[in-house]
Amino acid sequence: QAPLVESGGGSVQAGGSLRLSCVISENVYSSSCMGWFRQNHAGERAGVAAIESDGRTSYTDSVKGRFTFSKDNAKRTLYLEMNNLSPDDTGMYYCAADNQHPCWHGRTHYNNLGQGTWVTVSS
Repeated sequence: QAPLVESGGGSVQAGGSLRLSCVISENVYSSSCMGWFRQNHAGERAGVAAIESDGRTSYTDSVKGRFTFSKDNAKRTLYLEMNNLSPDDTGMYYCAADNQHPCWHGRTHYNNLGQGTWVTVSS
């Protein structure tokens, strides 16, 4: 089993919603910092959100109020609820985890990450 496996991506129109999921292996789920970042067609990465082991979350300004990052410890699963999507949200979304700090929404490099799930938002 891959350490992190994302799902839930797809194509939606602007204003639509998607919920991304990320199932994490037991040893990686113990990481103190977990997050989501995205990569656009040009290969540029941008941090989206991060969550610390105590549940504190942080978001990049462009997604505040629209995205919600949560986790289910029993299922070892991360969720990224994305509402009111815009074309600027288009990209490959990766979940990631490690024990590096500071743990914040701007991180785009982690020691462990999934294969990504693609999100396309059309205008």
